[in-house]
Amino acid sequence: MKKKTNTRPVFFVSDRTGITAENLGHALLTQFGTIKFEHHSLPFIDSSAKAQLAADTINKVAQTSQYKPLVFCTLIDNSYRKIINHTQSHIIDFFDAFIKPLETELGTPSSHAEGLSHGISNEGVYMSRMDAVNYALKNDDGISTKEYIDADVILIGVSRSGKTPTCLYLAMQFGLRAANYPLTEADMINGFLPKILQPYRDRIFGLIINAPRLHTIRESRRQHSQYASMQQCQKETRLINLLLEQENINSLDSSHISVEEIATSIIQLMKINRPSIY
Repeated sequence: MKKKTNTRPVFFVSDRTGITAENLGHALLTQFGTIKFEHHSLPFIDSSAKAQLAADTINKVAQTSQYKPLVFCTLIDNSYRKIINHTQSHIIDFFDAFIKPLETELGTPSSHAEGLSHGISNEGVYMSRMDAVNYALKNDDGISTKEYIDADVILIGVSRSGKTPTCLYLAMQFGLRAANYPLTEADMINGFLPKILQPYRDRIFGLIINAPRLHTIRESRRQHSQYASMQQCQKETRLINLLLEQENINSLDSSHISVEEIATSIIQLMKINRPSIY
């Protein structure tokens, strides 16, 4: 007989992308750091046949694990939910937990429409976010500075300090136009912003990173290079810290925090009035 696994299976079940279920589920599971979880995503459950297939998948995994699977569910359709509820699992139904109390408090039933949280419910808002993503890609890594006048924020920092993923997250999540400019040793040697950036200093934000972390990231990309050497990383991190202090520019240490935390901190520290994404 095959030995059962000792990891706790976790399923994220949704009628759309599953992003809501995954975000909420992950936020809860991070509070249980001593337990090893095995994640499974089951998105686009929009028919009884798909719901039954998902249920069969959950039950199959349940048979191979020592533990009952956890199922984080954001299904709207009651018939699909009933199918999932009959699986050999522990169900955490977010809509059941939150929608019913909201209906009571607001004194009106919810629409029970599928896919509203991540669908194109507002064409203008959706297009604005896509425009922000295109802007981030066009103005990534100092490719062009012609459109900096349109930026909500311009991130500066040494190479591999987290500028690009932060810009894309700001665009996709908040619809903000975020550009970034990588500072080289030559840019930082005199302790002042490059001339190309000076007209936009009111929207510039610095990302700093400690030398050991930068060394680790660069080594994974260009192993044993001068670019990745500890000596070079120490020199560049020292120079960026001096420049940001000299220019009195808001900054954040990105060494050990997530892109989500970096982006939210930037919005807060820069007092950016972000557009509505709903």
